[in-house]
Amino acid sequence: MDAIKVLALFIFTVQTSIKLKCNAYCPQELHLALHRIREVPTSRLPMTDYYSPTDVQLPDVINLKDSIIVVKYGGNAMTSPELAELFCEDVAELQTLGAKMVVVHGGSPHINAMLSAVDLDTKFSPSGMRISTPEVVNIAEMVLCGSVNKLIANNICNAGGNAIGLSGRDNQIMQCVQSGNREELGYVGNVETVNVDFLKKLLELDIIPVISPIGCGMAEYGEEQIAYNINADVAAARLAQAVEAKQIVYLTDIEGVLNKNNQLLRDLTLQEAQILIRDKTITGGMIPKVQYAAEAVLNGVEYAKIIDGRREHALLHQIVSDIDHSLDGGTTIRY
Repeated sequence: MDAIKVLALFIFTVQTSIKLKCNAYCPQELHLALHRIREVPTSRLPMTDYYSPTDVQLPDVINLKDSIIVVKYGGNAMTSPELAELFCEDVAELQTLGAKMVVVHGGSPHINAMLSAVDLDTKFSPSGMRISTPEVVNIAEMVLCGSVNKLIANNICNAGGNAIGLSGRDNQIMQCVQSGNREELGYVGNVETVNVDFLKKLLELDIIPVISPIGCGMAEYGEEQIAYNINADVAAARLAQAVEAKQIVYLTDIEGVLNKNNQLLRDLTLQEAQILIRDKTITGGMIPKVQYAAEAVLNGVEYAKIIDGRREHALLHQIVSDIDHSLDGGTTIRY
């Protein structure tokens, strides 16, 4: 029995134990959650009214079977304990509905807190990239790959999902080359190769990879022992392309992409997105999200969503909005 099968058997055993002790969501509870999103009072729902994955009224949910969805998880959805719990519930429920989920997370506030605790200064480049000295990368790896990553994976499991926390260095999931000038940026990585076979084996075994954005150097350059800090937006886009995801979802702290009147732009083409960046309608931290979301779509991902992670059940709501467009939220980027 190879290592992947042993790992799957272990996770299945643990999950079975957890589900015996915890009240994992059942189909009826998902149906109630969907109605809460639609703002229908649950008191009006009969107790026998429950959702089934074969419900013909929700055809796009049926189409989630074996669809790969990559989620970039960060912002308030991650720092708020309440929203973090709901996010993990959403991921577990989408897995139950047949989706193959991949979660890529950030964690800048957690890194900042640890850097402050050890009295280590952190600086950012004009482009907004954290200057990643070896000391900063060590802290980032400790925080992201340690407490943050494992907490997310554990919470998804507690919500009834099958998840495992991984670093981009594990089994060389993300091999990197230097991004920009090392003297200016430090060890900031640009993802060069992805271990697609390993990730797809996990997905085939119905395991959710929860991946922290720390990668390793390329062996051919003699850098396999070097850790690289990767922008989580970049990491999510590269992984989505590599695993041939149907969609990539970015959770943010605003509604989505806004025009100059602060009105939500619900749909953008790749060309429109580039125009909005050039005329400075899109600015600041939204620029890399839109750029890398667009890159993912350009390279085969069907569409990208940028959604408001401050909303309860934001991720599940995004899936529901694909079914009922009157509930549509966030910005969708298509080719």
